[in-house]
Amino acid sequence: MINIPKISYEPEADVLRFEVSNQPIDYAKEIGNFVIHFSKDNLPVYIEILEAKNFQKITQKAFKQPHIVTAFK
Repeated sequence: MINIPKISYEPEADVLRFEVSNQPIDYAKEIGNFVIHFSKDNLPVYIEILEAKNFQKITQKAFKQPHIVTAFK
């Protein structure tokens, strides 16, 4: 069965959240503007993107950039 992430946005805090598992959270790590919550098995359970509006602007710019595509033989 495929687990479809639950996505929510909190405008007051400007935080985008993804619940990717229903397992209990054991610990969290902050990496830049990301907070990733993990299970005891070290699997991601919950992901938070801080300053989400800024993240959206950055990703929109990245997708507008030309990309180099290489073919593998």
